[in-house]
Amino acid sequence: MDTTTPPQTALDRGRAIVAEINPGLEAALSERYDGLLPGFAETLVEFAYGRLYAREGLDLKTRQIATVAALTALGGQTGPQLRVNLEHALAAGATRRELLEVILQMSVYGGMPAAINGINAAMQLFEDQDALTA
Repeated sequence: MDTTTPPQTALDRGRAIVAEINPGLEAALSERYDGLLPGFAETLVEFAYGRLYAREGLDLKTRQIATVAALTALGGQTGPQLRVNLEHALAAGATRRELLEVILQMSVYGGMPAAINGINAAMQLFEDQDALTA
């Protein structure tokens, strides 16, 4: 993200971050949820990305690694969100090794089953990505 001239609104800042790590995210969220919850996609992009991920103090990679850690510790019910945020962390510059290490670290806080679920989610993502490049 270009930090020399930051976008003026939280929604603009959120859209800039989403464009960097997952350009189709807002459209996918809108297609899935806005029919039942009008404005949901825009609200998520504005709040999560434009107000939290865009804050100074931590870089985007670190924020994404923290998100992966939290979703891992929360356990298996966060599988879909964990996969998306693993992708976002990679797009923000995290390495596969860093992500696997943070997932393993969460075994202390979320338990070994949560860590195993996280490792499995990462392995599946890595396999899917490798199949696309093979």
